[in-house]
Amino acid sequence: MQQVATKQRGIEDVLYEKGLINDDQLTSLKFESANTGKTTQQLIKSKNLVKEDDYVKAIGDLYGIAYIDLSGQKIDPVLLELVPVDLAKKYRVAPFEKDDSSKTIAVAMVDPLDLQTIEFIERKTGYHVVPYISAPKEIDKVVDSQSGKAIGKEINAALEEITQNTLKLEGQGSIEDLATLRDAPIARIVGMILETAVRTGASDVHIEPYENATRLRYRIDGILEEKRTIPKEMHESLVARIKILSKLKIDEKRVPQDGRFKVQANGVGTDLRVSTLPTVFGEKVVIRLLKEEGMVYSLADLGLRGLALKRLEEAALKPVGMILVTGPTGSGKTVTNATLLSKLNTSRVNIITLEDPVEIRIEGINQVQVNTKAGLTFATGLRAFLRQDPNIIMVGEIRDAETAELAVHAALTGHLVLSTLHTNSAAGALPRMLDMGVENFLLASTINAVVAQRLVRKICNDCKEEIVPPEEIVEGIREVLQDIEKAHVLLNKDKNIAELVNRVKSGGEIKIYKGRGCDKCGQTGYKGRLGIFEVLEMSEKLGLLILESAPTTEVNNAAKEEGMLTFKQDGYLKVLEGLTTLEEVLRVAKG
Repeated sequence: MQQVATKQRGIEDVLYEKGLINDDQLTSLKFESANTGKTTQQLIKSKNLVKEDDYVKAIGDLYGIAYIDLSGQKIDPVLLELVPVDLAKKYRVAPFEKDDSSKTIAVAMVDPLDLQTIEFIERKTGYHVVPYISAPKEIDKVVDSQSGKAIGKEINAALEEITQNTLKLEGQGSIEDLATLRDAPIARIVGMILETAVRTGASDVHIEPYENATRLRYRIDGILEEKRTIPKEMHESLVARIKILSKLKIDEKRVPQDGRFKVQANGVGTDLRVSTLPTVFGEKVVIRLLKEEGMVYSLADLGLRGLALKRLEEAALKPVGMILVTGPTGSGKTVTNATLLSKLNTSRVNIITLEDPVEIRIEGINQVQVNTKAGLTFATGLRAFLRQDPNIIMVGEIRDAETAELAVHAALTGHLVLSTLHTNSAAGALPRMLDMGVENFLLASTINAVVAQRLVRKICNDCKEEIVPPEEIVEGIREVLQDIEKAHVLLNKDKNIAELVNRVKSGGEIKIYKGRGCDKCGQTGYKGRLGIFEVLEMSEKLGLLILESAPTTEVNNAAKEEGMLTFKQDGYLKVLEGLTTLEEVLRVAKG
């Protein structure tokens, strides 16, 4: 009897049946799979044809495995303790329900066909596993939450060990002895603290001693958040462990010390800068995290748009001159400069940077780190750069008159120079350079543009909701945005901004947004940051004001007349777009 071969049903067929891909996409997938040898699953993922949740549900339908949405589940912490955190992370599994009467445990899995992992969980727990499929990001979030709780267990274990070892060493122990004896549990706690910092995207970790406890805080999206307190008995051990890692003197507690070391966490190489400071209750430690491979964005990704974006792009494309990026510490100046450099980076130009420290590494650019102990300062480095045949020079910061003079000289002699200053506004950068001794006629002829910036937190997209603002807030928005047509409507590509401006001007309905708080944003309502900007382009009128040594207010008013948006105006537009909140704009753009 002749058998008729039947084609196996694939993931593409399931997606087609669900109406998630159309006829053309289905045909294209099968054709490309046959010609390239890639599976349709690989092609669907690489092309991002469907949302991750829809893809995962389709896989479940294909293999007859139920889908579970973990974001809507309240999971008993006891369940998560049944499977070791390391295993859960490695194989991306999360138990979420168990039935003692039938001795079964429901486990969410990225790969529910992994029989080896299922067998291991069954041996470990003594329960029969019922596999479910779930989105990888949801499983990771559940496992991460359990990983954070593990710090508490390690603290308890370390306390027991410290108590025992302290009794043994009483009367004769030194900090070196204690650091060695406590190494295993303390090392694990330090590792967990750093891993949590990397995972949550923290820029700094603060370990602060007080009279009865030590406070652990992370700076996330520019805001310090207290994560937990640590028993005071552990403080010296934690500090000693961090000092050992960063090669600092562990017996020196009277003076501040600076050190550094590197870690690999979650597959990301991170450079850690350690600073210790003696306080009345012990040494405070601040650890700054610098990712070795920083992400380089586009200028639009940073929050630049409209006339500001156009002006900065034009200033960066000039072969000579100077671009200054200003703002307080932590306002994203380094990222803006790195973005400009990556845009200018080609094989036809020689780009050299002098930074303290090198935070974002860019392929194809010669990056040099300041070393004051060896005599390599911004000024000495800049002198050496001029003998290296550069086209573009980036100086991390202009801190003194000598560096300012050398930077202006480099811009005058046929180079494009990028640098940063600490000033409160774009217009304030010009008088600041004059105060450093730069001649006003030189400044007027070298400056291409000045960018001032601040960072605001973005509203979390997962819990974003529309709110109706009170009338007094609406009037405040209208007052701030009443004279900005020149800055945005000039550009046809910003039609959405023009519509917002017209709605404000004509008295139309104004909508604003906020995040109500969810698990994905840590109940803050915010996730990620973007910039608000002032971009001052040098013009003939502004050049004359500089020659007259005009005050900052006069320069600022002239720049606004020529289309420069202020921080408040740029921030309020981003509020109307639903990117951030009024509170955030007012927090960083006072005045």
